[in-house]
Amino acid sequence: MRVLIAEQDHPLYARLLGEAAPDLEVLTSGDSAELSRLAADCPVWLGQPDLLATLLRQGHQPQWLQSTWAGITPLLADGLPRDYRLTRAVGIFGQVMAEFVLTYMLGHEREVLARLVSQVERKWDNRMGQSLAGRTALIVGTGDIGQSVAEFLVPFGVKVYGIASTAREQAPFIEVAGLDQLGRLVGEADYVINLLPNTPNTHDLYDAALFKQFKPTGLFINVGRGVAVVDADLVEALKEGHLAGAVIDVCRQEPLPQRHPFWTAWGLLLTGHSSAPTSPSMMVELFVQNVRAFQAKQALRGEVDFERGY
Repeated sequence: MRVLIAEQDHPLYARLLGEAAPDLEVLTSGDSAELSRLAADCPVWLGQPDLLATLLRQGHQPQWLQSTWAGITPLLADGLPRDYRLTRAVGIFGQVMAEFVLTYMLGHEREVLARLVSQVERKWDNRMGQSLAGRTALIVGTGDIGQSVAEFLVPFGVKVYGIASTAREQAPFIEVAGLDQLGRLVGEADYVINLLPNTPNTHDLYDAALFKQFKPTGLFINVGRGVAVVDADLVEALKEGHLAGAVIDVCRQEPLPQRHPFWTAWGLLLTGHSSAPTSPSMMVELFVQNVRAFQAKQALRGEVDFERGY
């Protein structure tokens, strides 16, 4: 079976895949023209959606495409074909995303950034830090990544609630409510962690009306998709004190334009879409599992429903 790899770090992926599945014929290149030539003869593609979307626009099409990202937005653009099998990266981002979320939750409790300001001003800052024990976190999006984040938070004594498309029982969440209950639950949360994918139902959820329901001491962490947030409303909500701060990893436009208000918004920290980098070794392990399932005509992990968008 021929596999095309389209990745920035394609030599590493090619080496790892060659070691893990020597029976596969691996083709790759860092040259876009060469990639296009190779794509015509490869039924299976592995790589990052932005590069693979370019190949689709050029008229090439695989039988099956494995994304190395959890998000697959570039592949859902208007005009691109959808009559192939698409899988996204699943089961490999849980711990690294949980580590990111915990970093900023702990930083918020210990007032790390405020202490840095004090140091710059040469002020002795002896405020006592707080603990996560007893805090409430609302995880908006309780898929495999949200589930992992919840499992990491529970040992810290955090009470974990969730929002999903519909209400359901799901351990270790105390409650998983439907999306229509978002307004009720944000008002009870010390931390609101957005992990929702980019779908028509998840655009502009976090608007002025919702931010007014946040706890004034609450922290908003967006590691889902930028389109979920009305940017101007978040900036104004921070200014008005409706919430204490925001950690924004994902934006509507990336890189963020130089004149965007996020750059100077008080209490807002930008982290440049760095929350959950793909581990090449874990990605290759997932891909090989899916290759064997594909060859055996079995279900693939992370298969996308084009109608739902994830």
